[in-house]
Amino acid sequence: MTYEFDFAAVLEYWPLLVQGTWTTLRLTFFCTIFGILIGAFCAVVRTGGPGWARHLVGLYVEFIRNTPLLIQSYFLIFGIASMGVRLPILVGATIALTINIGAYTTEIVRAGIESIHRGQLEAAECLGLSRVQTYLHVVIRPALERVYPALASQYVLLMLASSILSSVGVEELFGMANRIQSDTFRNFEVFVVLGVLYLILAVIVRAGFALLGLALFPRRRKLGTPL
Repeated sequence: MTYEFDFAAVLEYWPLLVQGTWTTLRLTFFCTIFGILIGAFCAVVRTGGPGWARHLVGLYVEFIRNTPLLIQSYFLIFGIASMGVRLPILVGATIALTINIGAYTTEIVRAGIESIHRGQLEAAECLGLSRVQTYLHVVIRPALERVYPALASQYVLLMLASSILSSVGVEELFGMANRIQSDTFRNFEVFVVLGVLYLILAVIVRAGFALLGLALFPRRRKLGTPL
């Protein structure tokens, strides 16, 4: 028995694929912004905050990094709804992904902060910089510059991991592919197209991070350091 490939039957559903791709890109964009903000804040708290705050951030990081994203998403999306707070499914998915990626970002940025030499902090004190100015100009920016390649890779993985949210009703790219698969019964063709689309998206997201890195870190651009 031979199998006849029919990609045309799958590509007829291109509007659904475009819609799913757009949803995936929106999820990635908003989760990247909020995830970096949460991660940078928690990293600062974990490295220089009061003891109780450091322990609290540590519990958050360990809990998120040691439980599956699917379980986190389920309890966040449906847990919020069970408390009477009705949110659009895309908003709930954004919250779930942001909380997840925030924990990983915290550890990456913390590594960057801890790589800052103590002498630079002492020099900032000698110049009369306030604590806030020291963290903004002497700690956070150089730390982000050092760990930027790791952050970029982590957020590409975030884009790919968003496919898990189709299991809780989010109609991103993988969710739309499931709909096409149930209509056409062309499983192999659907997953081939899906793999190609995710590969293209990964290249686009990585290129976007590379361009952003060139804009944010001109020293890397001058030195030709990979982003």
